[in-house]
Amino acid sequence: MFFKKKEPLAGSVEYIVVGLGNSGTKYENTRHNAGFIAVDNLAQKLGVKIDRIKYKSLVTTCKIEDKKVLLMKPSTYMNNSGLAVVEAMNFYKIPPENVIVLFDDISLDVGKMRIRRKGSDGGHNGIKNIIYLSGSDKFPRIKIGVGHKPEKWDLADWVLSRFTDSELGILEETADKAVQAVELMLNGQTDKAMNLFNS
Repeated sequence: MFFKKKEPLAGSVEYIVVGLGNSGTKYENTRHNAGFIAVDNLAQKLGVKIDRIKYKSLVTTCKIEDKKVLLMKPSTYMNNSGLAVVEAMNFYKIPPENVIVLFDDISLDVGKMRIRRKGSDGGHNGIKNIIYLSGSDKFPRIKIGVGHKPEKWDLADWVLSRFTDSELGILEETADKAVQAVELMLNGQTDKAMNLFNS
């Protein structure tokens, strides 16, 4: 159990946990929205709703491992994710090391997950924009596998395609693992999370 829903949230936000994706029903359950799906799963486990509009995002605050955390789903569309993330970072004076980003990765099979402490954008436009606008690549991230692009598919068409029902079932299990990984990472146990969950 993470925390009691009615527990007062005193103090300032210490961490940001952001899932990347595209807003709107048009993009629901698409591969590019794996970050949204994982953060929604986290909110559900915590008994909170990500439904306040702030920092160009849907947000909520909660407690995880005794840390006050801002959960974010940017409304800027994927390629401008940094506009939302950096606005929240600046407001709360959060260093990059305290920002955990969850997002889709086409180099991993559906159901696989990979945790990194920092790193390049790897060709992901959302991560590229966050690095560019924050001036840092030192934010931990959880990559969620969405499957390799089929040979004759255009990349944009692939990441905006919807998961199959069976893939969504697998992704639900992956989202559960992502929740556990976030909990460990916020508790200073990133190495343990990497050992447990990296594919």
